[in-house]
Amino acid sequence: MRASELFRRGRRPAEVARELGVSVQSASEWYRRWSAGGKMALRAAGRAGRLPRLDADQLARVERALLQGPTANGFPTELWTLPRVAAVIEAVTGVAYHPGHVWRILRQRLGWSRQRPARRATERDDDAIEQWVKQRWPNVKKARSVGAR
Repeated sequence: MRASELFRRGRRPAEVARELGVSVQSASEWYRRWSAGGKMALRAAGRAGRLPRLDADQLARVERALLQGPTANGFPTELWTLPRVAAVIEAVTGVAYHPGHVWRILRQRLGWSRQRPARRATERDDDAIEQWVKQRWPNVKKARSVGAR
C-alpha cells in the first residue's frame, strides 16, 4: 500500500524499489498492476501455500484426546510417539498424516515441545543410594585421597 501512495505521487518503480527495499522487478510489477487497477489491484493475494487439512475444531478435538494421555487412547504405555499421535489424529478426525509430518502439527499448530522421559532404572532404590552417600562415600573419598599421595 505504501508503493501505491508513492506511485500516486509520481515516483518511478526504481525509486519505489529502493525506498521499500524490494527488487526493481517487484516494484515494476506493482506499478503495472497499480496502473491497470489502482490501489485495490495491489491488495494481497491471500494465504500462500496449501490450506491445513485440519480445521480449528478438529485440531481442538485432537488436542483434547492427546491431553487424556496415551493409555486413554488405547496404547499400552504412557509414552507419546509420532506414530501414536498420527493414529490418534486419524481416529479422531479421519485425516491421515505420515508420522514424519505430525511433528509440525504438534509444534507449529498446537505449540507443543519435545519432551523426553526421565531415564531411571525401575530397580533404583533412592533410600539406599542416600545411605551409601552418607556412610560409605566419605570412606571411599578418604581412601582415594590417601592412595593418591
